[in-house]
Amino acid sequence: MNGMTESTYLSRRNLLKFGAGAIGTSVLIAGLGSELVSSGRAVAQDDMTPDQALDALIEGNQRFVTRKRRNPNQDVARLQEVAQGQKPFAAILGCADSRVPAEIVFDQGLGDLFVCRVAGNVATPEEIGSLEFGSLVLGTKVIVVLGHKRCGAVDATIKGAQVPGQIASLLDAIRPAVGMAQGQPGDPIENTCKANILLQVENLKSSPVISQLIEEDKLKVVGGYYDLDTGTVALVS
Repeated sequence: MNGMTESTYLSRRNLLKFGAGAIGTSVLIAGLGSELVSSGRAVAQDDMTPDQALDALIEGNQRFVTRKRRNPNQDVARLQEVAQGQKPFAAILGCADSRVPAEIVFDQGLGDLFVCRVAGNVATPEEIGSLEFGSLVLGTKVIVVLGHKRCGAVDATIKGAQVPGQIASLLDAIRPAVGMAQGQPGDPIENTCKANILLQVENLKSSPVISQLIEEDKLKVVGGYYDLDTGTVALVS
């Protein structure tokens, strides 16, 4: 969490080099997506605005909460359709918690969501790189950082838990949110979960690739808080 491997650094440096200045986004898409284009796969989403993409997610969550799920795009025809290429309309940076499966809670199907899941929904260099690819090449219109109620990683960070192996790197990424939430009224875990969501949103927005797409009104990055008890996703701001 405190740095990135040489290979990751080089890949992101090349990504930014080809995407910056006069070369522009179109050349970067052509470079990264050359294999996709040459094999005939679609690399861009249909004409959907970021707001429309977010609305589609919110509406899907409402169907989930009210037990009116449509279970769209989950049949064999859809399986065969997306086998040839993908153009997800939204991306999710979610917690790895088994109780928060994005496709289910947003009532979506095969090929609809580009999902990255990691404990604590933290924006590591690898996660950021994946979401840069998802938005720039695959054409996702919105990225939702999806945290949730009673997040174990956040709780462990608040308590200063001593953990083995690479688990500590996750807590390191969450720790700034603990300070952000201090002094706020209400439940400290809930406050810190929401602060962590906003922290990771800002980490994503610090990406030159993502920030450029936001400036061009091609992408929106928002935070969402999932209530484990009700299934509701509420936007965090």
